[in-house]
Amino acid sequence: MTDRLRIALAQLNQSMGDLAGNADAMLAWRPKAAEQGADLIVYPELQLIGYPPEDLVLKPALIARAEIELRRLAEATADGGPAMLVGTVIANQGALFNCAVLLDGGAIVAIRQKRELPNYGTFDEKRLFAPGPLPDPVDFRGVKLGLPICEDIWFPFVTGHLASRGAQILISINGSPYEVAKDDFRIKSVCAQRVSETGLPVLYLNRVGGQDELVFDGASFILNADGDIAHMLPDWEETLVVTDWSVDPVDGKWICTPGEVAALDEHPADIYHAMVVGLRDYVNRNRFPGVVLGLSGGIDSALSAAVAVDALGADRVWCVMLPSRFTSQESLDDAAGCARLLGCRLDSIPISPAVEAFDTMLTDSFADRNVDITEENIQSRIRAVTLMGLSNKFGHMLLTTGNKSELSVGYATIYGDMAGGYNVLKDAYKTTVFDLSRWRNDAKPRLGLGPDGPVMPERVITKPPTAELRDNQKDSDSLPPYEVLDPILYGLVEQEKAVDQLVAMGFDRETVVRIERLLYVAEYKRRQSPPGVKLGGRNFGRDRRYPITNAFRTG
Repeated sequence: MTDRLRIALAQLNQSMGDLAGNADAMLAWRPKAAEQGADLIVYPELQLIGYPPEDLVLKPALIARAEIELRRLAEATADGGPAMLVGTVIANQGALFNCAVLLDGGAIVAIRQKRELPNYGTFDEKRLFAPGPLPDPVDFRGVKLGLPICEDIWFPFVTGHLASRGAQILISINGSPYEVAKDDFRIKSVCAQRVSETGLPVLYLNRVGGQDELVFDGASFILNADGDIAHMLPDWEETLVVTDWSVDPVDGKWICTPGEVAALDEHPADIYHAMVVGLRDYVNRNRFPGVVLGLSGGIDSALSAAVAVDALGADRVWCVMLPSRFTSQESLDDAAGCARLLGCRLDSIPISPAVEAFDTMLTDSFADRNVDITEENIQSRIRAVTLMGLSNKFGHMLLTTGNKSELSVGYATIYGDMAGGYNVLKDAYKTTVFDLSRWRNDAKPRLGLGPDGPVMPERVITKPPTAELRDNQKDSDSLPPYEVLDPILYGLVEQEKAVDQLVAMGFDRETVVRIERLLYVAEYKRRQSPPGVKLGGRNFGRDRRYPITNAFRTG
């Protein structure tokens, strides 16, 4: 039995369904570990397939190809270099299993199946996979490695079993999506508990990158048996760290030699980076040349443009001002100011000719009706048709700019400003939009491709929000102030509180009842909205799945 190990953590991105590309990437990182004398290189959960695979994993052709690529990886270890611990899917007796596979000496030497399958929030693994048995440790060069896979480490059952069967080091491969404050929760409320219960050190490896609505922040770490952090990898970035392990001569337990502890993003830099990474990978993996968006002079579109420039570079961001007769000179100036600060293209396409054409076309049909929100929505839909026309003609993906507050209460136009391919603000309440805009004007994200310094005129942040679809319109004409609205929405959406509970917290009953009604009746709109970055615990789409036809109310 050896008394020393060098274990490499490969904190990597994944490309969903690109099995050959993912295998090539793993093989490309392996020599870097070999140069540093690593005995074992560890990759994240389902690194070969991509996570979460959803129903893609039900295709027999994908499973067959995964087996071919896994054997190619295994053959590569015949060179005497580092063994590989690879996350993949394996079929057995008609069932699919989420597995960690140890490859060494040119062969598959051990397979361990995920036991605890998450089936809440964004996860639906019970739909796809069968649960494995309680796993025994894997013997690697005389050391017993426990291999709890992602959800396995969130509960004591699997790790307790591994400890009882003689595991000496716990290695947990993960595909753990970003949520606000989740990195701290993983360390203190999950892994520190498993360390305390088992007396074993934990190596926790997470992936990075975006996959549709989910983003993965990495922030992998190692906790020694005393609960101290031995290593902390950076968030959001691909990286490889080789760690040294030895047996403590006093108590005979394995211990990781302390190394670099990276500083993770503070709030709201973490949210901003989540948006940047999510948009970057969505646009690039779907092979769009860039994005096009309507830049109105308001804060939502200004922040969306800033995120796009930081994610893709100014040369891939095309902003379009679509003024109507209600658009103020202030908005025109502010849109131009944003584009100038960001260094991106700005075109102006007035929509008045189209508005007049619709007025003429609908004169007879609308003859006995007063002007109302219908005419406002037509303006928004004209803008959407114009932007989609540019998208179709030139290939740029249309980036929508609505925030979570608006989507919650339906203060958005279906087939209008809701139309598009992706929305970085979809899970950001309006107050969060203000916080992020102030932060980005004062700081540059370390992964950002945009400019140093402010990215929008200060007036964009300080002026009252308005859709400018009628004379002198303000958001506050239709909605409570956002500092009142957002806490109510947070209670209704994130916390599933009833009206009485929110009233007991000090909110006006009539206001809460109205907001709850607006939340429910807007469900049909949200079902038709584009995907967007998940930031909190209850995003619209993957987390919160409400019926459209719904008569239930709590107030």
